[in-house]
Amino acid sequence: MSTEAGAAAPAVPDRTPPGERGYTRIADRVVAKIAARAAREAIAPLPRDLDPPHATVNVRPRARGTGPVEDSPFATARVRVALELEYPGDIGARCAAVRRRVTERVGTLANMEVPEVVVEVERLRLPGERRGRTV
Repeated sequence: MSTEAGAAAPAVPDRTPPGERGYTRIADRVVAKIAARAAREAIAPLPRDLDPPHATVNVRPRARGTGPVEDSPFATARVRVALELEYPGDIGARCAAVRRRVTERVGTLANMEVPEVVVEVERLRLPGERRGRTV
């Protein structure tokens, strides 16, 4: 079907306004996986003998009808990341790097505001320390 010169183009139906399109919900476990991956990226390279970081999240959906819809976060995520670090090292700087990276990645990939990232250092590993208990 071609249009002749001067003929009107077919009408495009009106688009549904963003606030009326529906609702997107991202599961907490997906946000936790994003946060754990971001923590791994922040402390990379991860030594083989360290357990990878894991995360838990508490996601609160954005209240409907509050503020502009376009480009606003879908929800607010409070994140807790647990990890092991090598010692000696700058623990504060590594925790700050994890906070920054988790905030950035969750904000970018899940379009969520992240007002709080708690970094819990579960264990410090000395160089050459083996896994598990030693007697």
